[in-house]
Amino acid sequence: MATLPNPLPTLATEPSGRSLGLRLPPGRLIDMTYDGPWHEPLLWHAEKPAAPGTWKALGAPAARAGLLPVLVDAAAGLKDWVLLPGETTYPGDHDVEEVLAEYWEEETEDGELGEEIEPFGDEWPGLAPAPAAFCADPDTRAAQVADALGGDPDSGLEEAHLALVPARRSADIPAAIGWTGPVNYERDVARVCAVLRSWEDRFGIRVVALGLDTLVLSVAAPPATQEDAEAVAAEHFAFCPDSILQGEQDTLRAYAKSLLGEQTWTFWWD
Repeated sequence: MATLPNPLPTLATEPSGRSLGLRLPPGRLIDMTYDGPWHEPLLWHAEKPAAPGTWKALGAPAARAGLLPVLVDAAAGLKDWVLLPGETTYPGDHDVEEVLAEYWEEETEDGELGEEIEPFGDEWPGLAPAPAAFCADPDTRAAQVADALGGDPDSGLEEAHLALVPARRSADIPAAIGWTGPVNYERDVARVCAVLRSWEDRFGIRVVALGLDTLVLSVAAPPATQEDAEAVAAEHFAFCPDSILQGEQDTLRAYAKSLLGEQTWTFWWD
């Protein structure tokens, strides 16, 4: 995948990041993948859990240095994470409409889903329309969601630590580190990131947190009507069917109601 120059090797000799314009707490560089050490660090993460205000304090200066913030579940020191950057393609090489249509068709091809995906049928309904404007600045919303996640026992993150990743845009963070959270559903996470790029453009999402198989997004422009929410829910179903079929709201219509005004979108893959 295409990459920017990686500022992280600088932290090996200067852990504070001062030459990058940063004041970092003690942290660790991660370069270990499933196939062995990567040729350069994939991410840095703080040794201690993120405190309220950490994202806001470090996010902007890190971005100027070419690093983007994300919370990672570091309860076990990332030892159970399987990172495969060498098997990840470039998100920009994938068309979001084609990716989601393929996912939708794979999930509905046996014709067994009826009420679960109403008001839609087996044919892919297309992309949801973009709102006329964002309700909030995407980066401000991301900082708010990050602070809330740190103290939420139901977030799916045991221990949220701030991490910094060399990536062009927030939507590319999973591909930049070769994250394999959805591997049982999609082996090339760049296709997942192609969807995230589209959501970044249309709904102002930011990738706020990654767990072993959990993805948490902040949303600057959530749907405001049931019709719009159902269109977004269709994309969510294609993207991650488990979020609906194995969630509290087990139909697309019920799930759509939960999206109205919702500032956080959470996905997990079995």
